Amino acid sequence: MRPHTLVAGIGNIFLGDDGFGCEVVRRLHLSAVPEGVRVVDYGIRGMHLAYDLLVGWDRLVLVDALPDRGEPRRLEIIEVRPEHLGVGELDAHGMSPVAVLASLGALGGQLPPTVLVGAQVSDLSERIGLSAEVEAMVPEAVHAIHALLREPQRAHRHQQAEVR
Repeated sequence: MRPHTLVAGIGNIFLGDDGFGCEVVRRLHLSAVPEGVRVVDYGIRGMHLAYDLLVGWDRLVLVDALPDRGEPRRLEIIEVRPEHLGVGELDAHGMSPVAVLASLGALGGQLPPTVLVGAQVSDLSERIGLSAEVEAMVPEAVHAIHALLREPQRAHRHQQAEVR
């Protein structure tokens, strides 16, 4: 059976809380995920994610930090649609989720139904490791992703927001 759901951790582990997505998928690897789910830590490898999305997934779950979008210690689940993305310029050496997802059409692919599991973060300074308040959110994010994976595929309307 080919994997039908991609769970993609995004972030830079050298920028404190920006490594949230990477830590969440590391912890997901320690738990049992359903058959048909592929969990990958993409870090800052945007081109790698873009090309992996060309395979044709039924569903994408992005896990990332959400800086400057509210109070720290808040987990958000956001449906991402093509009209939320606008245009983005893909950087071969960086990871802008908006640019990666917006570039799929130009690469010959299309955005699968996508949900972002994001954490409001507080510290993006140059250091390795999450702040205590963001570290405390990791189990909640793992639990939320497991809940999403158990649900039949449908639009998630927990919160909709434009992705920037």
